[in-house]
Amino acid sequence: MSENEIVQKVWNYCDVLRDDGVSYGDYVEQLTYLLFLKMSDERDELFHDSEIPAKYDWRSLKKLEGEPLEGHYITVLRELGKQKGIIGRIFSKSQNKIQDPAKLKRLINMIDAEKWLGLDIDIKGVIYEGLLEKNAQDTKGGAGQYFTPRPLIKAMVEVMKPQSGMKICDPACGTGGFLLSAFDYVIKNNPALSKGGKEFMVNEALYGVDIVESVARLCAMNMYLHGIGSKRCPVEMADSLAAKGSEHFDLVLTNPPFGKKSSTTVIAEDGKAVKEKDSYERDDFWTTTSNKQLNFVQHIASILKVHGRAAVVVPDNVLFEGGAGETVRRKLLHDFDLHTILRLPTGIFYAQGVKANVIFFDKKPAQEKPRTSKIWFYDLRTNKHFTLKENTLKFEDLADFIKCYNPDNWAKRKESERFKAYDYNEILKRDKVSLDIFWLKDESLEDLENLPDPDEIAEDIVKDLESALEEFSGVLEDLKIKKDKK
Repeated sequence: MSENEIVQKVWNYCDVLRDDGVSYGDYVEQLTYLLFLKMSDERDELFHDSEIPAKYDWRSLKKLEGEPLEGHYITVLRELGKQKGIIGRIFSKSQNKIQDPAKLKRLINMIDAEKWLGLDIDIKGVIYEGLLEKNAQDTKGGAGQYFTPRPLIKAMVEVMKPQSGMKICDPACGTGGFLLSAFDYVIKNNPALSKGGKEFMVNEALYGVDIVESVARLCAMNMYLHGIGSKRCPVEMADSLAAKGSEHFDLVLTNPPFGKKSSTTVIAEDGKAVKEKDSYERDDFWTTTSNKQLNFVQHIASILKVHGRAAVVVPDNVLFEGGAGETVRRKLLHDFDLHTILRLPTGIFYAQGVKANVIFFDKKPAQEKPRTSKIWFYDLRTNKHFTLKENTLKFEDLADFIKCYNPDNWAKRKESERFKAYDYNEILKRDKVSLDIFWLKDESLEDLENLPDPDEIAEDIVKDLESALEEFSGVLEDLKIKKDKK
């Protein structure tokens, strides 16, 4: 089955539960429990490594119907939620929302009729992402932020080149796309990996965090179905920003959720006098702000090991915003080697009109001299047009970026039409140390007939106004901090 066929098949199951009055969110949750139990059963047939007790497995559900099936399903969810490790994480707080045993039996039969694990795709991510696309626009806007296009994930992993023995983190892991891609890369590129090396990859190398219970659950399911986490659950449901990291990592790959403003302010060392109702204190942060992207960048910088490396998707405002934004950029440029920025095209994320980038930076030992000497920019945005349906981003679209990045030998990087380097001193001279740099001529603006859609223009204006308001709020926030210090 193709990805579209898989999504359509699963979406068709929705009719069974919709007739029973099950809400969309509850539907996705119940469906993922059952799909997971079926796929776990398929995996056990191949590898005999199931962590699920036989009396609570898929086969125990298949042989029942009517009220005994309903009662047993409730027991399965409750008892699996009590298990230790990754199974307990997956079924934590799970409840039966299917009130009609006949509907439950029909759904079990429909799922049982398929073989799911023979598909060479990130099945859980594909299903959940596809269901989001088919759901109403407001749901996509809210939950679509958790998904990063798989071609972009693959390209980021290709240039970061994770190695055996590395500890790899995604502090906003979604369904686990970055972690699974990194895992697959290491396994594929190390065919002679020792038993100890494989054991490390399976149980020690990966760590993901997500603040949304259902999404963390999906990530844990994904990991388990890839044979990851039998001895240590690699996924935690938590707010990454709430506390200083207790562990440090060789590699961080992540796409923190979009949205500039958070209801929570993270108070850094510079703002301890600030009184906020909803706030965290992080003395490892450089500046106090409620901008969650800036806080994620600070958090990632904090959890990197010395010589650790990060690739982070961030919206444009992180590159140009004043106040806390300028403070974060100056610290990254001075204390880290912020060596590469990939300007992403629009039309590749669920949140429409989002302008985003990938920033690549390495943590170096402390010194007085700035660690960044030059930044290489790759412009994949100007004169590039993608959509979520008709013209989707493909891995081939990132091939030139990977070639220009030249992960094996940065010394041989060469400028091209879309790849250009700027020296550290040039950057410092820019207003607010802005990294929002572009040089290509936008062909779509050469005549009025080719102007962007009016809705897109209006959306850009709104986003620019929001950025300006956010920047103004940052200035007021800084003034408040200085006033409180006095």
